[in-house]
Formats: sequence, structure tokens, C-alpha cells
Amino acid sequence: MSSVSRDPETEHTIKGREAHTTRSSPLSVLSSFLHLPRNVYLLLVFTLGKGLQLTIATLTINYYAYSLGYTQEFIGIFSAMPAIGAFLGAFPAGLLADRFGRKPILLASAILSPLFLVCIGLVTSAPLLLAFSLIQGLVSTAYWVTNLPLLTESTTANQRVGVIALNSFLMLGIGSLGNLLGGAIPEFVAGLLHVPANSPEPLRWGVIAASLFTFLFGLPLWLLKESKPVDEAPAAETVVAVPEPGAAEAVVASTEPKASQEKLPVWLFVKLLIPDLLFTMGEGAVVALIQIYFVIRFQLLPGELGVIFTFSGLAGGIFSLLAPLLTRRWEKIRIVTLVQYISAPLMVLIGFAPSLLVAIGGEYARSILRTIIEPVYATFAMEQVSNRHRSKLAGLYSTTWSIGFSVGPSIAGWLQQHVSLSTSFVYGAGCLVLSATLLLLFFGRKRRVVSSS
Repeated sequence: MSSVSRDPETEHTIKGREAHTTRSSPLSVLSSFLHLPRNVYLLLVFTLGKGLQLTIATLTINYYAYSLGYTQEFIGIFSAMPAIGAFLGAFPAGLLADRFGRKPILLASAILSPLFLVCIGLVTSAPLLLAFSLIQGLVSTAYWVTNLPLLTESTTANQRVGVIALNSFLMLGIGSLGNLLGGAIPEFVAGLLHVPANSPEPLRWGVIAASLFTFLFGLPLWLLKESKPVDEAPAAETVVAVPEPGAAEAVVASTEPKASQEKLPVWLFVKLLIPDLLFTMGEGAVVALIQIYFVIRFQLLPGELGVIFTFSGLAGGIFSLLAPLLTRRWEKIRIVTLVQYISAPLMVLIGFAPSLLVAIGGEYARSILRTIIEPVYATFAMEQVSNRHRSKLAGLYSTTWSIGFSVGPSIAGWLQQHVSLSTSFVYGAGCLVLSATLLLLFFGRKRRVVSSS
């Protein structure tokens, strides 16, 4: 079986996992963040703004639609529109980034995304809400297509997991403070206008405020410089799987093809993307509508909702920084699948929680586990392919996210409207179990690779 493999786990097997683990410590991981290329810091700043925008918008947009009188079924479709837009734009954005560079594509997204987010907050009719939500998702997809490849090519293998974990922490942890703003802004506007905080006008200002963060934090991207990858992909290697841990070392033959002759690893892409599609369908069914679930089930106002999800995101973001330490001791794919298996019953617990306290506890635990595996799996996936194919893979990942977060919320909205609020969580849990099982089937078998260098 021929493949290009860059997973450090395989190299640890040959070079000695114990020596690497001995040199690793929380202090060394944190100190490594102080010596990164300028591009990384610029990208992380934008990620922070993106995280604030996403959390404010996530808290207020669906609530805004609900305040206009739309049903859960419509809100499920409305939530799916950005994902459908991202689906339409993901792979073309990846191709454009490969051809014209990732910087101009990312800059265009930083300008257009907040523009159409403002448009969503200014309209009330169903067709316009759906149309602007679709377009906003389309122009936003460039961030997801370009950010991860830019971070990957700007860091060394030893820095990569830590930087991507820090990226997740800024997006989901520090960015979760946007929930406080998302709850406080409608409350503040409601006080000024002497109207309820859950009425359309205050929530509209929450949506508009969200757009400012992407625009302002995107301004430093003009200083971004496209550079060659810090460590180029190694030559292609022919890998022979070792059936037992004590078996002989794998035989590796370096073929060293030219970049122009390197073929797209279609089957590898399929094995990476199908489980991710199932995962995003399950996550989309829960994450996209969970704020509305708390509003309907426990009658929460924007301020209360903001406080709950601020601490949820902040806790998850902090724990995402554990990812580099976990990968020093366990295989990436084992971490990802174990967390998915644990997250599934937590989803069911949230859906059938007898009280608000139990639902909050389940959501906090689910959020923490989810943010731990995101940088781990993102690193694992990017390291499976050479730099030449990373933008394409990132574009396809954005596509699977788009499909998952369009199909998932649509099904969840229908289930909540026609069956019960809780059944959407059961559906999400089932998707996670199936995703983890497929990942184990595709990548669970240990393989050893001898580096040609």
C-alpha cells in the first residue's frame, strides 16, 4: 500500500516515544507560543475576532428569527443556509487559494462576511433571511479553507498541534466571551428602547454588533506574507503494515516523485471525509439549535443564555490547550474516537435532562470534550497529505462541514417540530458513534513508517 504519511506518531515509534515525552512539559508547550512566525500571530488575531463574531451571531441570529415568529422547522433550515453557502464555495475557494494565494482569498472573506451579516440583521422576510444567510456562508468559507493550511505551513511539526490548539482556544475559549456580549447587547438596547430583550429590535443590534469583530480583527491580515512551508512534505513512502506490535520493522521504499506528478490521494480523502461528515451531522444537529432548545425548554432570556454559553465555551477553550500534552502520550486517532464515544451519551443526557442544572452540566462536559479533539483531528488530517494537497483537503473539509451543518440542523429542526425536542439529540449521538467506529476501521490499525531522511 502506497501513501504519503506525516503523522508524528509513526515517527515516535521508530525514534523513541519515551525520549520525546520526557522533554515535553506544560511549561515548554506554553513557552513555545512566544517564538512563532509573525504570520501565525496575525492569523491568531483574526481567529479571535472570528470567534467573537461567531459566538455573538450564534447566540443572537436564531433567537432573532424566533422573535420574528418563525418556527423551529424554519429556524433549522435558516441555520442550514450558511453551511449550504459554504458547501457551494468551499472547494472553489480552495482551488482559488492554491492558484492565486491564500492571503487575497482570506482578505476578501474578512470584508464580505461582516457585510452580509449586517444584511441578515436588517431584514425580516423569510426569503431575504435565507438568501443573505446563504451568501454570508459562501463568503465566510474562505476562512476555513485558508486558515488551517496557513497555520500548518507556517509552523514546524513540533509546533503544529500546539498552535492549532491555541487557534481553537482563541476561537472557542476566548471567543466564547462573545456570548456575554451577545446576551448583554440586546439587554442594553432593550433598556434604552424600553422593550423586552427577546424582541426583534434588541436582537437585531446583537447581530449587527457581531459583524464588527470580523471586520476590525481582519484589518491586520493586510500585513500577512505568504511563505514557503517551514518543513516540506517528505518523499512519498511505500508502507507495509505490521500486523503485530512485535513484528519486524516495515519496509519503506522512497519513490521521491516530482510535485507535478503527485496524484491526488482519493481513497485517503474518502477515509478522512466520511467520518468527518457524520461527525458534523451529529454536531450540527445539536450545536446549531442548542440555544433555541434552552430558550424553549427552560424559557431563558438573552442575558441568561449568554452567561451559560460563555462559561461553556471558555471551559472548552481552556481544555483545548491540553491537546498537545495528550498527543505526546496517546495516538491522535485514539483520542478522537474515545472522545466521540463519550460525547454521544452526553448529548442524550442534555436532550432528556430533567432540570436546567443537569442540561448545563451535560453541555459543559460535551463542549470541553469537543474542543479537545478538534485540534487533534485537524492536525492528524493535515499531516496525512503533502502541502500540495492541504488546501484541497481543507476545502473538502469545509464541504463536509457544510453538508453536515445543513443536513444536521434541518433534520434536528424537523424532529423538534414534529416529534420532540429531545429526539434531535438522539440523532446527533447516533451520528457520533458511527463516525468514531468508521475512524477506527480506517485508521485504527497501527502502522510503522521509517522516514527516508
